[in-house]
Amino acid sequence: MRDVHDESCSVAACAEIIGAKWTAILVHDLSEGPRRFSELERACPGISPRTLSERLRALEHDHIVLRHSYAETPPRVEYELTAKGEALLPIIEEMRRFGHAWLVEDEPAVL
Repeated sequence: MRDVHDESCSVAACAEIIGAKWTAILVHDLSEGPRRFSELERACPGISPRTLSERLRALEHDHIVLRHSYAETPPRVEYELTAKGEALLPIIEEMRRFGHAWLVEDEPAVL
């Protein structure tokens, strides 16, 4: 085993992207199709507009998300997953399964 997880460590490289706060949730939300900034903001209660903007820029920089600007009035911008972003979906699905199995209690049964 390596003593140091450097830039040649694939697990560390993946964790660098997906381990950033809000990233997994944003990728999960975008798995359902293109979304506008305001839709993503509503889907992530507690995220500030600045943080959302920074995360989307970072995901765009890492080629996980594609930003589409439409020359309309008012201007419209949508975000969608790239092929690289879609390749993260099995990881997100396993996170969901793990969360349901080990972290999130089932809703109480209605009597």
